Amino acid sequence: MRKQTSIQCMRFLPTTAAALLVISASLPAQDPPRVMPGTPRTDIRVDVTEVVVPVTVKDSEGNFVNGLKPQQFRLLDNDKEQDIKVDATYFPISIVVAIQANGAVDAVLPQIKRVGSLIEAMVVGEQGEVAVLAFDHRLQVKQDFTFDRTKVSEAIKDIKVGSSSARMIDAVQTSVRMLKSRPRNRRRIVLLISETRDVASESRLREALIEAQLANVTVYTVNVSRLVTALTGERVPPRPDPLPPAARSMPSNVPATPTSVAQKWGGPGGTADFVPLMLEIFRDVKAIFKDNPVEAFTKGTGGHEYSFVKQDALEQAIQDIGAEIHSQYIINYNPNNKEDGGFHEIKVFVDYSGAHTEHRPGYWLASVF
Repeated sequence: MRKQTSIQCMRFLPTTAAALLVISASLPAQDPPRVMPGTPRTDIRVDVTEVVVPVTVKDSEGNFVNGLKPQQFRLLDNDKEQDIKVDATYFPISIVVAIQANGAVDAVLPQIKRVGSLIEAMVVGEQGEVAVLAFDHRLQVKQDFTFDRTKVSEAIKDIKVGSSSARMIDAVQTSVRMLKSRPRNRRRIVLLISETRDVASESRLREALIEAQLANVTVYTVNVSRLVTALTGERVPPRPDPLPPAARSMPSNVPATPTSVAQKWGGPGGTADFVPLMLEIFRDVKAIFKDNPVEAFTKGTGGHEYSFVKQDALEQAIQDIGAEIHSQYIINYNPNNKEDGGFHEIKVFVDYSGAHTEHRPGYWLASVF
């Protein structure tokens, strides 16, 4: 009996950047199909109708430039001029606030819980909707998308610390997938409040970043200092010593007991463990010179990183994010070079003396044959 032909279609997003996906029908090896010379291929083409590029324009002193006209903008996609639409009007916002909720942030979580109302006022706006996601080894939707400001604040205040894991990449990817269901006429934003490192995510950074780009999602982060979490976070119990005390070499006339071994080799109750703290300090310095998940998400989607130690710095970061979002110009276009696979670099130019633009660097367009 002939087996039914199966067609597998990979579809990134029907309303975002374009992906030319070619999927060929396959038959069992023992019964190959007959293809006549000159017969056209039966391909499935999935077109992405729109690429959305929020653009921030600043003058030479770093101030936002408002009041520009659409004709003052030019956009190149892989160095090819595009027919663009520029809109400076307000777009309603859909935002997922993803908050790290593991033992490391126990000391700073009270500060985070106090900014719920500020996020609503400064970032979301009157027509905005908010969802709240908390993550450790779990991904907990504390509040689905809502216009009710009271529910948002209550959801953030209800977050409790959990395990030592921090599935940050998984949390961003889940946030992106939540935003993909929102209407096309809304800005899609992830506000990530967490450390810059990921612990135990199942997803790959590259996959999560591509999905965010294709969904026209912008990621902003407010980073919790690793030094603060190292000093104040819940200490993870050390692993048991795999060797019995008698297997350790000790000075003569010193009995090999758990206490004496701990004093010589280090361990609970033996010495102050400063080595992990020193490593964290060096990792913070090195992070300036190498990519990390937070840097990849923000730079790859056109967002920005902020950081805080004290409450006032956290509140200022939220205000700065809100000011940027509400000062942006929204450019959208239907790419005229969809046949080009790989990464599409975006360049935006503005006809305004001394001004420069900030935006997402591009998007990934896949072709599968």
